[in-house]
Amino acid sequence: MIDTHAHIYSKDFENEYEEVINRARKAGVKKILLPNIDTESINPLHKLADKNPTYCLPMIGLHPTSLDTNWKADLALIKKFLVDNRDKYVGIGEIGMDLYWDKKYAVEQKLAFEEQLRWAIEYDLPVSIHSRNAVQEVVRSIKNIGAESLRGVFHGFGGDTNDLRKIIELKNFKIGVNGVITFKNSTMPTVLKEVDLSYIILETDSPYLTPAPYRGKRNEPSYLPLVATKLSEMYNMSIEEVIETTTQNANKLFRLA
Repeated sequence: MIDTHAHIYSKDFENEYEEVINRARKAGVKKILLPNIDTESINPLHKLADKNPTYCLPMIGLHPTSLDTNWKADLALIKKFLVDNRDKYVGIGEIGMDLYWDKKYAVEQKLAFEEQLRWAIEYDLPVSIHSRNAVQEVVRSIKNIGAESLRGVFHGFGGDTNDLRKIIELKNFKIGVNGVITFKNSTMPTVLKEVDLSYIILETDSPYLTPAPYRGKRNEPSYLPLVATKLSEMYNMSIEEVIETTTQNANKLFRLA
């Protein structure tokens, strides 16, 4: 399995990085992809990735909820890291739009997102997209910049079937599935049955969205088998088939193998 989205460089895992990685390895997780959040998270992200260069693979980007009045300066700094370390990153992320909590910076979010989409085209990298209550806006921006030249994943997908269809119509985008599908009242098992497993990649979004039966505790990559198990139930196939297909999907998208 590949955990395509985890923030295990964060303070939630401080002084436990090695133990968390060891548990992930024992659980069958072969790689962990690490999306960046803001300018403050770059150094801890690099530190963990540099210590585990073939296992923890970094991305670079500015998260939409990290955006404020300094967003242009933050983007400039993040772009410098991209330019200076162009062979280090496996993707541009975590980027996108979040219109759930606060729409104060909605215009700025769109501008920042589209600028980072241009980086993805320039450096031929996939994007890891955060799109809470904003799938329509995100899809519009992707089309504005050039859907045919972009590829990526809508991480932690939580939309409805209409949102799902909009994403599939883009052709080059996957759906990131995490512990939410194990929640008792989640609509995701029903929604995701609309698409073939070839569109799905696994993620945890650690330390968030811990799958059942550990919901309420800190999430970590070693819980990824619970997501794969739920998918095997949903698609009525073996867990081995789920792991093989989703791993192939992730390898192809992020060009890991």
